[in-house]
Amino acid sequence: MSRLSLTVAKTEVRRTVRAVSTERTKLLLMGVLAVVMLGPVTVAGSYLLPSLGAEFAGESLPVDAATITAVVTGGVAVGWLFLVFMASIRSFTATASVDEPAFLLVSTPLKNTVIGVIIAEFFLFALWVVPPTLALSTAFAYGAGTVFPVPFALLVATVVLGSAVPVGFVVGICAKHLVTVYEPIARYRTILFIGFWVLYFGALATGRFDLVMSRLFTLLQDSPLGWPGHLLLAGIPNVSASSPLVLGAVVGTVVVSTAAVAVGIAVARIHWFADPARFEASTESTATESSSRLSGVLSRGLSRPVQTVTVTAIRRTRRAPIRLAYVGYPLFGAIGFVQSIIQSGTVPEHAAVILSLYVVWAAGALFTLNPLGDLGRALPAVVTSTLTGRQAITGLVVAGMVVAAPIALVVSLVLGVVSPLSLEQTAVLIAGTVVASAVTPALATGIGTAAPRFGSVNVTNNREAVMPSKTAFIIYSVAIILPTVAAVVLYTDSATLLAELIGAVSAMAPIPDVSVSARGLTLTAWTVLGIGVLAPLVSYFYAIERFDWYTLE
Repeated sequence: MSRLSLTVAKTEVRRTVRAVSTERTKLLLMGVLAVVMLGPVTVAGSYLLPSLGAEFAGESLPVDAATITAVVTGGVAVGWLFLVFMASIRSFTATASVDEPAFLLVSTPLKNTVIGVIIAEFFLFALWVVPPTLALSTAFAYGAGTVFPVPFALLVATVVLGSAVPVGFVVGICAKHLVTVYEPIARYRTILFIGFWVLYFGALATGRFDLVMSRLFTLLQDSPLGWPGHLLLAGIPNVSASSPLVLGAVVGTVVVSTAAVAVGIAVARIHWFADPARFEASTESTATESSSRLSGVLSRGLSRPVQTVTVTAIRRTRRAPIRLAYVGYPLFGAIGFVQSIIQSGTVPEHAAVILSLYVVWAAGALFTLNPLGDLGRALPAVVTSTLTGRQAITGLVVAGMVVAAPIALVVSLVLGVVSPLSLEQTAVLIAGTVVASAVTPALATGIGTAAPRFGSVNVTNNREAVMPSKTAFIIYSVAIILPTVAAVVLYTDSATLLAELIGAVSAMAPIPDVSVSARGLTLTAWTVLGIGVLAPLVSYFYAIERFDWYTLE
């Protein structure tokens, strides 16, 4: 390991930490992720492990030694696979494309760069793995009355990370090369990307992921992947570890990590100096044909400037779909719905409504939630051209309607048919979803022009895109949710039930009693619904005026 490799590693760590710490949203999301993923395990383990450690330090073990060995080695093996998976994703999205390659790749031998990047990844993963490992091992050691579980647990974490991170780097960079350089695969990378995440989240939602993990947990207990578990057993009182397997774990880690680094240097040399696959000609031809057909349809009722804005908005999104990554964020919360659907064998009524509501929300978020910011460098030319605000905003609204309305019709129809909703309720769901999907683009225009975002944000570590501002997101979401709740309350005639529920909750909560009448809730619901009906029209005209009078700073 040379001094130059350490310099590369320090630079990569500093750059990553700085990139995260300067973006409050990303920092908040990472904090929430850490709390959700590691918080419950750490807290529960810190509470339960002291008593478990005391049992291990007693005269008799709580379970037989064979079971303890199987649990530890199987857990370590599955943990290694999980770390390889995460390191592969990190490599694919970040480290497979080095920062400032024109400088870094010619200023030092490639070996130094690869080793430095792997060391940096090792340190970054250790920031996530070491704190909970230290907390859990300390809790166990406190109950056992010995300090040995702590250093042995940290040694296991080091050994597992020492081999998982280099292997993940190799897997990620090979995958990146296939989908960006190897043309037969790169041509269909969008389909492959979507298919991968559909399979992944489908496995989570259907429980297949847990089934596979439990199977691997059993199969890998006696495999070399479980050998590092004997290092942990060596630090547990009254449990014997296999000395040959302990030695095998250390030697195996050195061999695997060395081999992975060597392979990583070779594949990095191939990938980092390769030209990306190019097939824009056929894609552009297909896009042009589709745009021509769309223009032909729109020409029957819209002026040419409006047609141009509509087609341009759709074409820009097809060329750079990463701009719409934020539209898919709420789908991460749909895993629970999918699980309940699979378990019950039908789509619950509330799931059908919520998923239809998502389609309504996405209709306005597609093209119209940042009308000014989406123009990018073309903003000065567009706002000083002969294009009027009415033409520009109408074109964006039409783009949202053209794309979202057919999707809303199909999704709401399918959800209504497969759910327990009656025919009348299904008809209301379809009509409401389609009409709302045609209206929300107009609602989003005024909100987006009132709170625009002009700068780009990091979608992944090496991909940037201009996205709507957080203020626009929040206001737009609230402007959809409140009228929807009001409409549900009025349609289901649940004002009385809601008033009783509010009264019961206020009686149990440590706050003054709140008295709400059913009539008051009904009037409030009608008021909110009325405002929600008028809001798209007001927002549309505000966006037009804002566009016409926008002044470049």
